[in-house]
Amino acid sequence: MSQADNQSTAAIFKRLVSGRFGKIALPAIILQSVLIGGGYASGREVVAYGAKYGSAGWLSILAIFVGFTVMAMLTFELARTFRVYEYKGFIKQIIGPAWPLFDVIFLAMAVLIIAIMASAAGNIMEQTIGIPYLGGIVGIIGLVGVLTYFGAGLIERFKMVGTGFLYLAYITFGVVVLSQVWGDVTTVFASANTSYVADAGLGSVLSSGALYVGYNLAVYPAVFFCLHRQETRKESIVSGLLAGLLMTLPFTLTYLALLGFYPSEAVMGAEVPWLAMLDQIGSPAIIALYGVVMGWTLIETSVGLIHAIIDRVDESINQLSTATFEDADGLTRLQSGLLGGSILVLATILSRVGIIALVAQGYTIMAYFFIALFAVPLLTVGLYRIVNPSVTLPLLDVRNNRPQQERN
Repeated sequence: MSQADNQSTAAIFKRLVSGRFGKIALPAIILQSVLIGGGYASGREVVAYGAKYGSAGWLSILAIFVGFTVMAMLTFELARTFRVYEYKGFIKQIIGPAWPLFDVIFLAMAVLIIAIMASAAGNIMEQTIGIPYLGGIVGIIGLVGVLTYFGAGLIERFKMVGTGFLYLAYITFGVVVLSQVWGDVTTVFASANTSYVADAGLGSVLSSGALYVGYNLAVYPAVFFCLHRQETRKESIVSGLLAGLLMTLPFTLTYLALLGFYPSEAVMGAEVPWLAMLDQIGSPAIIALYGVVMGWTLIETSVGLIHAIIDRVDESINQLSTATFEDADGLTRLQSGLLGGSILVLATILSRVGIIALVAQGYTIMAYFFIALFAVPLLTVGLYRIVNPSVTLPLLDVRNNRPQQERN
């Protein structure tokens, strides 16, 4: 592509994101693209927090949709109201001097999510398209490093294209599977089958959905860098509703596909239930496509989480330079790329623990931390501050930040 073509593409993209698409649709797309890796790419998470309840699992989906939507609306509106576009500045608005706790938990959760994706993606790419485990992971580390090197503009473009590809792929998987097992899905609902678990009561199912929302709150800081375009409360609310919808639909699709095999241990107990389902359908082309999709989801999720960390580091460097009267622009492109690669290497080492143990234990533990440090403060202090933005709360160390400049 010539330089003129590149400039023309950049101009089109700039016009697109400066309008309603950038204000409303793009934040929802960014959230969905980061969620896909830790949330439902393998299907393991959907089993653990919804599908294991069989016909009662729709209640978990309802809780998930409400939770994601409310959290997105409040997050977008608080960021817009106080003009905080990196997660340290944001979290200080709701938990004040306790913000270092969130720092530690977010970094740990980011590494955990990437580790789970690396565990699944590395093995699946090896099984489906013949790329050696380490070879595939090394290639992904390199690509993530390139994306973090070039910054926000390239990441936004990558995620716009990537989200469309992933949605199309998962719709394809869902249609292929459901076309074969739809009769079994309807049977599960007709018979009210919840036999895979001992307790499928209302409280258990709803709390499971709440925990799913809780640990996935880790993806919200990944969207801060593109929220500066929102100017009105209506934009925040509509964008939050769209985000909740985009984040819930793939879970619903995966849930329905899993019910076609319920309560088969071969699928429900598999490390990667999507692969187990596609194996039973028996289409080599679809299975190969799934291998490509898993590699892509690892890239999408890793880039989003790592970019949030880089923004956080940049802001600290800028604050330090202001305090010492020195000039600083944050991390250089090379430093950003190296930081992203280092986080991926750490996550790859952790990935050897195994996906089932990581999801079952790591996600649930982290969910409680994020509910305590993010959800509860946002629903209480955050909502109060949105309604009363001029009121200063003495326990909070807050200040209004101006939007950060986009990286080119």
